[in-house]
Amino acid sequence: MPYQSPISPGRSWYEDTAGPRPEYPALDGDRTCDVVIIGGGFTGLSAAAHLAKAGANVVLIEAYRFGDGASGRNGGQLGTGQRAWAEDLEAEYGLSRAKALFDLAEEAKTHLLEFTAANQIDIDYMPGQLSVAHKQRYVDDYKAHAEIMASRFSYPHISFMDARETAERLGSTAYFGGTRDTGTGHIHPMKLVIGTARLAALAGAQLFEGTPSTGIISSGGKVKVSTPRGTVTAQKCLIAVNAYGGTLEPVSAAHIMPIGSFIGATVPLGADSDVLPGGEAVDDSRFVVRYFRRSKDGRLLFGGREVYGVNDPKDIHIHIRRQIAELYPALRDVEITHGWGGYVGITVPRKPFVREVMPNVISVGGYSGHGVMLSNFFGKLYAETVAGNRDRLKLIEDLKIPPFPGGRRFRTPLLFLALNWFALRDRI
Repeated sequence: MPYQSPISPGRSWYEDTAGPRPEYPALDGDRTCDVVIIGGGFTGLSAAAHLAKAGANVVLIEAYRFGDGASGRNGGQLGTGQRAWAEDLEAEYGLSRAKALFDLAEEAKTHLLEFTAANQIDIDYMPGQLSVAHKQRYVDDYKAHAEIMASRFSYPHISFMDARETAERLGSTAYFGGTRDTGTGHIHPMKLVIGTARLAALAGAQLFEGTPSTGIISSGGKVKVSTPRGTVTAQKCLIAVNAYGGTLEPVSAAHIMPIGSFIGATVPLGADSDVLPGGEAVDDSRFVVRYFRRSKDGRLLFGGREVYGVNDPKDIHIHIRRQIAELYPALRDVEITHGWGGYVGITVPRKPFVREVMPNVISVGGYSGHGVMLSNFFGKLYAETVAGNRDRLKLIEDLKIPPFPGGRRFRTPLLFLALNWFALRDRI
C-alpha cells in the first residue's frame, strides 16, 4: 500500500514523482545538543542544514514524515517579494522599510536557486509567473503595480498584460489582464524537502521522524523538549510547525491559523495544448486565490479550494474539476489522476510570524501561502541568529501581527464567516 499521510488528505502527484523518499528513525532515548528544531518542513530542514554545516550539534524532530505538511504538498510557486505587494507595504511602513522587506524576499529567491544548484538538488525549476485579474476593475492596479516595481523597487521583470495577451498566455479568456513576471518561477516542492533533509543529515544533523513534541520547557538557560520516548535538552529551540502546531505552544497558536487548500493533477495535456503554452505558473486576484501551473511532464496542477476549518472535502476531484472547467471548458471531462490537500498557516495581515515565544525559543511560520522561498530562507536566517546576527530576522520579528480575534474557542467560526464573506465577494 502506498504511504498515506495521516495529517493531510489524498496522495499527491509530488509523492509519486519525487523519487526515493528516505525514512528516518524515531527518537529513542534522551539527547543533548546545541539546537533542537521542532518540525521537518522547509523552515526546520533548512535551519538544520545551515546550522549543521556551520558546526552546530542539531536535533530535529518531526511528528510524522518530512513533507507530510504544506512543505511537501503546496503549489510550488515562488512568487516575488513578500505576499503583500511592495506598494502596500510602503503605505504601511514607508518606502525604506518596504524596500528592505522586498529585498529580503528577493534574496530568499536567489538563495533558494543557488542553494539547490550548489547542493545538486533537482527541484524541476520552471521560469515565469502570471498574476491575473478576475475582475475588470482590478486591471488598472496590475498596470500600476508593474510600473511601481520597476521605478521604486528596482525590479524590472514584471510587465503588464492586456486582456488579449493574458488570454494568449493562459489559453483562457476568463481573465481581464494582469502581469507577467520573468524573474521568478515554480518548483517540485517534495524534491526540495527530500534534498534538504539529505543535505542536513550529511552535514551531521540528527533527524527523527515519527517523533512528536509533547511539551517545551525553557528554564535556567536550557530548553527541554519532551517526546514520547525521550527528552532533548538544548541551548536553543526553533519551533517550525507552522499550521500544524495545535496546542504545542500558545503564542504561536493565537497568531497562526490553519486553513485547508486542495490541489488536483490532470493527465498530461500534450504538446499541442493551448493551456499555458509558455509554462508559467498562475495566481489570480480572488481572495480565495486560484493557483495553477503546468508540470514538466505537461500536467495541469490546479489549486483553489480553500477550507477554513477542520473538515476536508469528501471528494477533492469534483471540486477541482469544477474550477478547472470554469477557466478551461474543454477540460471539463479531463482525467484527474491525483487530488490532495494540506494546511497552510495564515496570519491576520497575511504576513509571516516570527517571535521569541519563551526564552531561547523562537517560533517561525504564518507564511500565508507565500512560503516556498521565504520558509527556506528563514531557516537560514535562524541559523544566522544562532551564530549571533539577528538583524535580518528582526526585520520580520518587528512586523505587526495581531492575534486572531475570538480566542481559541471562537476564532475558527469567526474566521470561517469572515473568509466566506470574502469568497462571496470574489463571485460578485
